[in-house]
Amino acid sequence: MFIGIDWGGTKMEVIALDGDGETRARHRVATPTSGYDDCIRAVIDLVAAAEQTAGARGTIGIGIPGSPNPRTGIVRNSNAVLINGKPLGRDLEAALGREVRLANDANCLAVSEAVDGAGKDARVVFGVIVGTGHGGGLAIEKKVHAGYQGVAAEIGHYPLPWMTRDEYPGHKCWCGKLGCLDMYACGTGLELDYRTTTGVDRRGRDIIEAKRAGDPVAIGVYERFVDRLARSLALLTNVVDPDVFVLGGGMSNVDEIYGELPALITRYIFGDSFETPIRKAVHGDSSGVRGAAWLWKS
Repeated sequence: MFIGIDWGGTKMEVIALDGDGETRARHRVATPTSGYDDCIRAVIDLVAAAEQTAGARGTIGIGIPGSPNPRTGIVRNSNAVLINGKPLGRDLEAALGREVRLANDANCLAVSEAVDGAGKDARVVFGVIVGTGHGGGLAIEKKVHAGYQGVAAEIGHYPLPWMTRDEYPGHKCWCGKLGCLDMYACGTGLELDYRTTTGVDRRGRDIIEAKRAGDPVAIGVYERFVDRLARSLALLTNVVDPDVFVLGGGMSNVDEIYGELPALITRYIFGDSFETPIRKAVHGDSSGVRGAAWLWKS
């Protein structure tokens, strides 16, 4: 049995998968905000619930926002702030009495889709979460490639490539730097562009609906968003050149982007054509929790 937990800022979800990838248990709770120890207790309870429902003991993988330092085990860069600065892996292993594997949630997306999703036929899968932020995960031979520092594929915090004069120096990101892709190539970036252009707050889904209805302002905002996403994928192609890109997150459900991205990416890559498949995550919102379980898949 493979048990995975998706540790999010607002909810924790557990899944138990058998060796064929069939779901044997699934539970969800709100992520505690009362303290670190309460979060550890929530994980213990989720594992117990999953194992009781599945009727079997399993390996445990956990996907988290942020990532553990590969040498110290200390978690950093997480928007679930209670775990920053904590040796989360060691604390969970002590509490659960067995080994636990941790990975960044975007890396879990990449692993999930590499094992039995949109990238199951590929050796190198780059997963891109295009949701509230712009995150990335890299799976090679169906395993996480976290890198020497444990921060491989942290694409949300490199600057928007090939900035125009109007874009430079970029919006200030929550990390403190200017121009991060987390402020552009995502749902937050779409909404920020609309607010900057019009002075009006509007949800991303409403902007997309207005664009489809022919609203010229919404069309312009959308076209800038897709172009910025294309720049990110072009830079990734120049650096990693994966076998497939798999997109997750809310904006991955905007079907138009899949037909428009290849021609836009071709403008920016260092090559004469762009032929890399760009696919929507097969497992959708379940990719993160499934990928956490598959951290133990051999």
